[in-house]
Amino acid sequence: MELQTWLLYLVAVIGLAFAPGPNGLLALSHGALYGRRKTLPTILGGVTGFIGVIAISMFGIGSLMMASAHVLSVLKWLGGAYLVYLGIQLWRAPAITLENKTVVDNGQLARFRQGLLAAVSNPKVILFFGAFLPQFMTPNEPLLTQFFILAATFAVVEFCVEFFVACIAHQLRPWLKKSGQRFNRGCGSVFALLGASLPLSQ
Repeated sequence: MELQTWLLYLVAVIGLAFAPGPNGLLALSHGALYGRRKTLPTILGGVTGFIGVIAISMFGIGSLMMASAHVLSVLKWLGGAYLVYLGIQLWRAPAITLENKTVVDNGQLARFRQGLLAAVSNPKVILFFGAFLPQFMTPNEPLLTQFFILAATFAVVEFCVEFFVACIAHQLRPWLKKSGQRFNRGCGSVFALLGASLPLSQ
């Protein structure tokens, strides 16, 4: 891959990482609830999920989904159901305190799983990568090499952006202590709206 092509891809990925989405919102929520260090499994789960989505897209599953409306519909409903469930869990979460004693922490594996499922539960992401990645690929270069370059670049950028979001949320905990319930319900509502609208999207 030429340096100019990679730099263009890097700029595009940075813009994509800062765009609002379920994983960024999850990093914000967990950063406020647990702190930036305990949010690392959430972020790593999301990054792992995105790498898997990139791999699937690059090996042609995105084209298969676009050709099969039934498969896309099923995946939309499954992904939407999970986001609604995640929204309900955030809605029911207790108010944030500085000591964080009232927050139920289900462990690193649970946070990793939440990040992973948030990344892979939206089939539109697979379709997006299926259309986005080929613009930066070279036909006469090995596919595996290009996959490692594109996936590694995205993973590093996404990790940095989500960790930055988690750090900001952690610093805002004193403010969140005063309006933590509204914050939880706001984040939960956004997740639920994403989940409800996903199966209805064109």
